[in-house]
Amino acid sequence: MVDDQQFRDLMAGVCAPVTVVTAVEEGRPHGATVSAFASLSLRPPMVTVALDSASQLLARIERTGRFGINVLAHAQDELAMGFARRSENRFAQVEWSLDHGLPRLSDAPSWIVCDLAQSVPGGDHVLLLGAVAHAVTRTAPPLVYGYRAFGTHSRFSQRPRRPITDQLLACSR
Repeated sequence: MVDDQQFRDLMAGVCAPVTVVTAVEEGRPHGATVSAFASLSLRPPMVTVALDSASQLLARIERTGRFGINVLAHAQDELAMGFARRSENRFAQVEWSLDHGLPRLSDAPSWIVCDLAQSVPGGDHVLLLGAVAHAVTRTAPPLVYGYRAFGTHSRFSQRPRRPITDQLLACSR
């Protein structure tokens, strides 16, 4: 049997996208940093998020039936850390607004609005299946978490790119 530390060490090597999952209850914004996020289905568009079974955010999402996902960019590691800490008002130091009735972080390059389709218990977490109701994105190198450090795998913003006309011309030769 794999012990807890062996499993943590194994999963540390699996890079994961970093998001801030949000909800609103009684007019107050709530959110937490989550790296257990993935696409689930194209038709219909669905995503998954896993939250600790004891999470207050999970309880709020299950009560309201909705949640937002802010997908962070490579330079937003401090923002991720701010929402990872236990704090009464994580939204006090960040720019945000309500978008489709959910807290959207102003600088996050991607925003997904979900209706809770299903909650699936799994060990000490609950997997939320979200039906995507609205989404917007802009291209930005993603913030990823791997080997217990934030970073990015994307160098597209640093790489010089030849204009498409040069590439087409090269193909025609």
